[in-house]
Amino acid sequence: MSGPARYLDPAIIARLGTIDLKARTIVEGFLTGLHRSPYKGFSVEFAEYRQYIPGDDLATLDWKVFARSDKHFVKKYEEETNLTCHMMLDVSGSMGYGSGDITKLQYASYLTGALAYLMHRQRDSFGLIAFDDSIAALLPASARSGHLRTLLLALERIEIGARTNVAKPLHDLAAAVRKRGMVVLISDLLDDPANVLEGLKHFRYRGTDVIVFHILDPYELKFPFEQAARFRDMETAEEVAAVPGSIRQDYIDRMQERIAFFRRELGLVGIDYCQLETSQPLELGLMSYLMTRRRVL
Repeated sequence: MSGPARYLDPAIIARLGTIDLKARTIVEGFLTGLHRSPYKGFSVEFAEYRQYIPGDDLATLDWKVFARSDKHFVKKYEEETNLTCHMMLDVSGSMGYGSGDITKLQYASYLTGALAYLMHRQRDSFGLIAFDDSIAALLPASARSGHLRTLLLALERIEIGARTNVAKPLHDLAAAVRKRGMVVLISDLLDDPANVLEGLKHFRYRGTDVIVFHILDPYELKFPFEQAARFRDMETAEEVAAVPGSIRQDYIDRMQERIAFFRRELGLVGIDYCQLETSQPLELGLMSYLMTRRRVL
């Protein structure tokens, strides 16, 4: 992997310094690739200036540029509507699992930071709720100067939590959110699927747009273990002895059923679903967010 694309590789991102540096590197690498792609309409802020042509919408004129140059220029592809986005980050015990270079929580934190950086560039209002079976950290949505740094510092301080209870924080936030906007849930969704679905539906009842990033480790999908072992629940510490070869197919089938459930049921209520493996480029999450945002606006 070479060029800007290498900065979307989670394993390489993991070796960078602060979450601030990680987020900035991810987004700048993403935008460099995006601006070279056919997706010009997705560019944040604006793709380019061009000279005014009679008949252009006067609202697109950049008067600051006119004041400096005495020439009329218009901004192309600028987003005209700001968004309020609440990002919900699962920090429960199961998010601490990682078979490779990074854990699910690290990957989810990189994605959260990159999304915040992208929203900041779009002048959107954004906030953070980190949760396990209760709210572990809360940062109300804001578009103020300095808010991005506050959020990234909050991500730096996040620690792995206890048991998962996705539904309760969802219901709590849905009851508190008064203004229509967007909710982004970043989680491994290792909770009762029906309860998670009901919590997410609560937002849709209130007219809020929702995107779900389902974060999974490749080993959770393929179960490539070979030797008999004791498998320990990272949230309850319960252990189960098993011979992987004898249960592998049943495990894979159950996991695929869970994924199919979320994909199907969330789609039926108009919630965007994006499954991400911790080995996949972070670009996939950023593009999914931009596509959802474009439809919302």
